[in-house]
Amino acid sequence: MASKVGLSDADLKDFHVSKHPLILHKLSILRDVNTEPKRFREVVDEITSLLCYEATADLPVHTITVKTPLTDTECQEIDARIGLVPILRSGMGMLNAMLKMIPSAQVWHIGLYRDHRTLQPVTYYNKLPDQTTVDMCLVLDPMLATGGSAVATIDILKHWGARQIKFLGLIASPEGVQTLRQAHPDIQVYVAALDSHLNELGYIVPGLGDAGDRQYGTI
Repeated sequence: MASKVGLSDADLKDFHVSKHPLILHKLSILRDVNTEPKRFREVVDEITSLLCYEATADLPVHTITVKTPLTDTECQEIDARIGLVPILRSGMGMLNAMLKMIPSAQVWHIGLYRDHRTLQPVTYYNKLPDQTTVDMCLVLDPMLATGGSAVATIDILKHWGARQIKFLGLIASPEGVQTLRQAHPDIQVYVAALDSHLNELGYIVPGLGDAGDRQYGTI
């Protein structure tokens, strides 16, 4: 069994692990091997909504005038074009929650899978337009395991022209954090938990298993 990888202060810069009691409670449901796919999907959705709230606290806003039943008043609305980038397939489980919170967001899909022999990401789908159309990209993937898929996705987005990118996930490994930090030290990361280590198959321990399989009942 691999030992836990030590993380430096630089690794943990802009790395946010939620301490919200609701997230901690719901995470225990996801970890439970007896949680069936329907309930698993529901809890992924619920945790994602809470993480979205934390990850978007610094979004820029501008002032608008709104007419209430009594008078005109000044209010604020988001002043940024948001792009949601779920990494196929497991990232799709986080998408609906994000769209409920940010219904005006654009959605761009990037398809990656992990070669189980090399543990390296393989890109099989990318439908981004020629030029960037958003001000901020939120990359969605339940597990930051080896970090390869996150790094590959952010590589693609930066080449596309994205200037501000955040990563939202459920569980991270220290190895995944280090890999992402070494490649992209400017990226803010928001997760529900930082676990112990990766095993020899590249799964997060204690983790919750394969997030895609558990969401879609394909174990």
